[in-house]
Amino acid sequence: MELKVGQDHKSRCWWGSEPEIYRIYHDDEWGRPVTDDHRLFEKICLEGFQAGLSWLTILRKRESFRAAFASFDPQLVATFDESDVRRLLSDAEIVRHEGKIRSTINNAARALELMAAHGSLSSYFWGWAGPETPAPEKIPGTTETSTALSKELKKLGWSFIGPTTTYAFMQAMGMVNDHLDGCHVRETCSEERRRVLAQAL
Repeated sequence: MELKVGQDHKSRCWWGSEPEIYRIYHDDEWGRPVTDDHRLFEKICLEGFQAGLSWLTILRKRESFRAAFASFDPQLVATFDESDVRRLLSDAEIVRHEGKIRSTINNAARALELMAAHGSLSSYFWGWAGPETPAPEKIPGTTETSTALSKELKKLGWSFIGPTTTYAFMQAMGMVNDHLDGCHVRETCSEERRRVLAQAL
C-alpha cells in the first residue's frame, strides 16, 4: 500500500489514482460520510453485485444500474415482480446475475423493515460506526464489526451480504476512514465523519 502523486500534485491512495473514473470516485465519494437512505441502499446493493468482480466494472455500469433499479428507491424495488426479473436479466447494461438481481429485490423489502424499526437506514447503519482510528497501515478485507453486521443482516433476511461486502460498504460510506496517511482527502473525511457521529449522539 502506498500513496501516488497525480499530475495535479495531490497524493492519493494507490488505488485511487487511475483511471479517471476511479480518481473522481476516490476524491469525491469513497470515505465521505453518507446518511441518505437511497444512497446507502444503492451502495449496499452495488457491493453485492460487485462480489467476484472488480469495482471498476460496477462503477462504469452504475448509471445503468440506477436506471434499471428505479434509482434504488427501496419502496419501488420492493415491488418488483417476475416480469422485472426477466427485464433485468435481459438488460446487457447491468450485471445479469439472477441471484444478485433477486437478492436486490429481497433486500429492498428488508431495508423497508429496517427503516420501520429504526426510523431510517442511516440510523441503523451508523450505529455500527466506531470512533476515529489512526490511518491504516494495511487495509483489511473484513473486521469483527463487518462480520457481526453481516451476521445480523443475514438473520434479518438479507442476502449477498457477507463480511467483505459489509466492510466495503462501511469504507465507501464513511463509517470507517481507510484513506492512507498523507492522502489529500483523509482529513476532510475525518472532519465530515466527526460531524455525522456528533449528530448521531
